[in-house]
Order: sequence, then C-alpha cells, then structure tokens
Amino acid sequence: MKPDNWVESVNCAIEGIIWAVSSQKHLRYHCFSSVIVLLLALFLGLSALDFILLTFAVTLVLFAELMNTAIEVVVDLVSPQFHPLARRAKDVAAGSVLVASIGAFVIGFFIFSRYLFPSLEMELGRSEPIVPILPTVSILVAVFIVLLLKAYFGKGRPLSGGMPSGHAAVAFSVATSVVLVQPGIEISLLVVLIAILVSYSRFQLRVHSVSEVVFGAILGVLTTLICYLVFN
Repeated sequence: MKPDNWVESVNCAIEGIIWAVSSQKHLRYHCFSSVIVLLLALFLGLSALDFILLTFAVTLVLFAELMNTAIEVVVDLVSPQFHPLARRAKDVAAGSVLVASIGAFVIGFFIFSRYLFPSLEMELGRSEPIVPILPTVSILVAVFIVLLLKAYFGKGRPLSGGMPSGHAAVAFSVATSVVLVQPGIEISLLVVLIAILVSYSRFQLRVHSVSEVVFGAILGVLTTLICYLVFN
C-alpha cells in the first residue's frame, strides 16, 4: 500500500533505514565511521566549506550503501536461485559503494591533510609544503587506466590476473611519487623495494604473469612521471 500522506512516507523511509542498518553489517560500519569522522571534524574545528564537503562525502557513501541494499533485496526477490545476471547486478551495486567510498576517502584525505602533513614536513626537513593532490591524482589515473585495459583485454578478474597488474601499477605509482618528492636516498630505496616486493608477490602467487607485472609497473611509473612533468 502506498503511504496516504507525507508523514507516513517519512515513517516508511525511516523504517527502511532502520531495517537496513539492523540487517547490513557494512552499513553499520559506515554509520560508525561517519560518527567518528564528524566528531573529529568538530574537534579539529573545520571550516564551514570543509564541513559541507565532508558531510556530502558521508551522505554519498550512506546513500550508495542504502541503494546497494535495496538492489540486493529486489534481486533476491526476483531471482531466489543463482543466476549470472543476478550476480552481476549485485556486483555492480557493490561497486557503486566502493566508488563512493573511494571518493569520500579522497575528500576526507585532503580536508584532514593540513593537520597531518605539517608534522611530516618537519620530519623530512622541508621548507615547502607537501601537496598531496598530484600523487593522489596520479594513483587514481593509473587505476582508471588499469580498469580500462583489463576491460579491453578481457582476461582474468579485476583482483585475480589480467593485463596489466593493478597492484604493480599502484605500488610503482606510489614509489615514483615518493622518489620525486626527494625524501632521501634511504627512504627512496626502501619504497622502491616495497613496490618491487608487492609486484613480485603477484607473480609468486601465480596471479599474474611476468609480462603483466612488468607492464603494470611501467604503467604506474610512466603515468606518475607524466602527471608530474605536465602539472607540477
């Protein structure tokens, strides 16, 4: 039955939210994280603009999680037995939550970075500020290129095989950004070594071939270098 008035519509919406929170543990995690983030924003005394952006990011994640829950319920109703298309619908709905979460993380990272990076700059002995926009954009560009190439080649699964290796691309993108910041030879070698170990683990676990790992590493390095050369 459709609600008779606006008050009943609001009550139905509230009941839906309560049911989703009570039945979906991931939504409970998001709600708990939202409370922590908003309280931290009040504690740090964020500006009105930062608080608006942070509230938008939190709302976006919760909205995506609620829509994901609604789609899962409808899919279970229409297709109680296993069906490949039902699985795809749930995977895509879950993907929307992941995209919203990544976007919210990026927004929160840049908002809170002013409170995190001053101490890091002092540790590195730098007089100029560390701007996290360029390395973050470089990583995101590398990830999007990896997704497009995996879709083009059509081999493997997103987290299991396929051309190129996303882990290698991200690891070497991070390593390249760190080296370009010039934190010192010791830290640079350590970060490059970690990137090599991450990439080698994908081959050692037989998730990727050598060519897929090498291609991913080259992609991460070149993407980051191009971003720095063009926009730095």
